[in-house]
Amino acid sequence: MKLGIVTYQIAKDWDVPTLIDMCQKIGLQGVELRTTHAHGVEIDLTADQRQGVKQQFADAGVEIVGLGSAFEYHAVEPETVKQNIDGTVEYARLAADLGCPGVKVRPNGLQVDRGIPAEKTLEQIGLALRECGQSAADLGVEIRLEVHGRETSNPKHMRTIIDHADHDNVYICWNSNPAGETINGSIKENFDLLKHKLSLVHINELHRAEYPWRELFALLKAENYTGYTLAEIPDSPEPERLLRYYKALWEAYTA
Repeated sequence: MKLGIVTYQIAKDWDVPTLIDMCQKIGLQGVELRTTHAHGVEIDLTADQRQGVKQQFADAGVEIVGLGSAFEYHAVEPETVKQNIDGTVEYARLAADLGCPGVKVRPNGLQVDRGIPAEKTLEQIGLALRECGQSAADLGVEIRLEVHGRETSNPKHMRTIIDHADHDNVYICWNSNPAGETINGSIKENFDLLKHKLSLVHINELHRAEYPWRELFALLKAENYTGYTLAEIPDSPEPERLLRYYKALWEAYTA
């Protein structure tokens, strides 16, 4: 397994040179670049700018693991769903230009309060993902569905979405949610629902005893997972110091 970071919180104010420098100092192997943050890796970059970003990371030996988008497909209005599908495909084109293997997307809710059965929304999300997966496959870019959302983070709902998507290029990004993933202190039952589609893992505060970190890493090893576990943790006034401690604890858990 490899350790990297999500720029969502800890690195939200870092430009590309700062981000690369920190990864090199700490020994982090890769990053997921979250949209809207200070690094500015967005779809409005020109072809030359995209090549420049790609080269900066390549020269530094730091991998762009993925692009972290906020596209979602649960809206009632078809035009909104279409906008999110089109946005996902644009982001996949950016990923391809950067030599980046995947784009993270998310489900973010149901519409039962508007009289729409949960199953219908789960199917809608899945079918939208199938369309995204088909388009991104032509670009050589994975679509990674984050286990996310107040209702949709339920792994059983996630499995339903994935089954409706029914596409080889739609994957799961495990999200290490203590509330939704554990059953009597164990994640195994829910992990087993989704492990066949696992492409990426987000991890958070490794000191939190309410999440079975040792079990997670043991399950990943049992699946011969050699991909990234990406730290999605809050900002700190001492980010380098925090990340050095984080890496040390990660190495202890994965030893």
